[in-house]
This record gives sequence, structure tokens and C-alpha cells, in this order.
Amino acid sequence: MWQGLLICTLLTIAGTGLARLPILAEASVSPLVLALLLGIVAGNVPLSRRLSRRLTLAGPGLAFATRRLLRGGIVLFGLSLTLQQVVGLGPKVLLLDALVITSVLCAGYLIGTRLLGLDRDTALLTSAGSAICGAAAVLATESTIRSRPAATSMAVATVVLFGSLAMLVYPLLYPLIGMDEGLFGVYIGATVHEVAQVVAAGEAVGPDALANAVIVKLVRVMLLVPFLLIVGQWWLRHRAEPIDADGGEPARLVIPWFAFGFLAMVAFNSLVALPAPLHSALVQLGQLSLTMAMAALGFETRLEKLRALGLRPFLLALILFGLLVGGGGVASWLLMG
Repeated sequence: MWQGLLICTLLTIAGTGLARLPILAEASVSPLVLALLLGIVAGNVPLSRRLSRRLTLAGPGLAFATRRLLRGGIVLFGLSLTLQQVVGLGPKVLLLDALVITSVLCAGYLIGTRLLGLDRDTALLTSAGSAICGAAAVLATESTIRSRPAATSMAVATVVLFGSLAMLVYPLLYPLIGMDEGLFGVYIGATVHEVAQVVAAGEAVGPDALANAVIVKLVRVMLLVPFLLIVGQWWLRHRAEPIDADGGEPARLVIPWFAFGFLAMVAFNSLVALPAPLHSALVQLGQLSLTMAMAALGFETRLEKLRALGLRPFLLALILFGLLVGGGGVASWLLMG
């Protein structure tokens, strides 16, 4: 197992180091994304692929990273949110986030599978990344539906592209659409992909926008839990292979227990004030776990499978980006204005 974990550790160190370079730090490029990209490069270098086939013991370590470390990172991600933050902006925020998530998920899945001809994995993962919380939502959904690494990597790539575009577009929209700063922050939090991207866009607008954007975004993150519970049941009923290949027994529902761990951490963070250094260390440990999981997914992704998907996932993500910017703005104005 240690061989696979060593690969993930080296890729994580490299990705974290690159993320601290001034040009990438200013652009808010996440270490998760860089670890994924480095993993894809390392996993597809001819020499690396020959070595990985010989290092058969690396498999368990990579699997441990994409399953155990991934779920542990999602659980610790709950320490970024408190129930007090959720209550602060009132019940309409919950309604707004639920409306945005439901609309984007349903539209993305239907457009992706019926109009663009994407496979169900790619359509769902791309939609989840756009609708909820970017790469974290993609990874959590992947862990629930057990999708292919190529579909996961492609979904993360769309989040990176259009989330980065959002950081540029939203500050330019602010003086044009007539919202006050606080309401525009709600709009950012309800529609931008990643937490880091929300922070960057909100900070570019102003302090009131930043404060509201982060809270609304974290409520979206919390809604990841009911989404995983629903999609787990729905995926089991509509999966292409209803029978297990090994024993011929009916497939069982994969309950995302880590989602309940996430909620437990939110509750704990709301009730218990940990010392700041310990709290920061646990949050960093969660980020480290997610980064190692991304590195493992990247290392197991093959470029030929990404090429087979073509540009259709990016077209789907572009459509969803338009829906978030346009429809999300209207919804924010009507519900919170």
C-alpha cells in the first residue's frame, strides 16, 4: 500500500508547492486542482505507466486515497461551517440555494444525457460540480456513485475553467446590474462554483459582498448532504447494471456515511470552540486528504479516455455557467432583493 500513498504524497507536495507560487496564488488556483493535473501528467508518461504496472502494490494505496482519504477530507470540511452562519441570513437563503442546486442539477443531467449524448457519470458529476461546491461536490458524488476516474477528472476540469472565469466576470457585472453590495454577495455565493472562487469574487466587490457570499456558499455546501442521500437512492434504481457481476446478487444502496460525518462536524463546530491552532490544523488535514485523493484520481486517469469525451462536457459546463449567471441573478433578486 505504501507505494501508492507515496505517489499521492509526492504529487500533493508538488501541487501544494506550485499553488504557493505568486502568480498561481493570486489566481486562487487550488492545490487540489494542481495535484489532479500533476497526477494526470505523471500517470500518462510512458515510463511512469510502465513502472506503475510493475508496482502492483501501488493499487491499494491509490484506492485508499480515493476512498478513505477522500471521505475523511469531506468530513473535516464540515469544520468550515457553523449553524449560526446559516441562521444569520434567514430561511430565504436556504430556499435560494436549494432552487439553484435543483435547477442546475436537473437541467445539466437532462441536457448532458439527452441533447449532448454524454454518459450518465459525466453528466451528473459535471452538473454536481457546477450546482453545489465545485471539486468537493464532484469528489463526494464520485464516492457515492463509484464513477470512472476519467469522468471525475473531466468534471473537475470544467469546474476549474468556469469557476476561474466567474472570478473575472462577477466583479465586472457588479456595476452593471444594479444590485447593492450585500445582495450581490448573496448572488455570488449562490452561483459561483468553488469556495475559494467565491472568496476571490466577493473580495473583489467589497467587504459586505464577501461576508454574504461566504455564508451563502457554505449553506450550498451543507446541501451536499441531502443531495448525496437522494442521488445514492436514485442511482441505485436507474443504474445500468442492477446486478452485481461477481455473485449475481442485487446491488445494494451505497449510503454516504461520510455525509453524516460532515454534518456532525458542522454541529460540533457550532457548539464547541476549538483552540485556533487545533481548528486550523484539522481544516488543513482535511484539505491535505482531499488533495491526496485528487492526486490519486489524476494518476489513474488515462488521456485517451478524456479525449473520448471530447468537448461535450465543456459545452455542458458552459450552458450551466450561463444558467448560473442569468437564472441565479434573477432568483437572487426575486428572493433576497
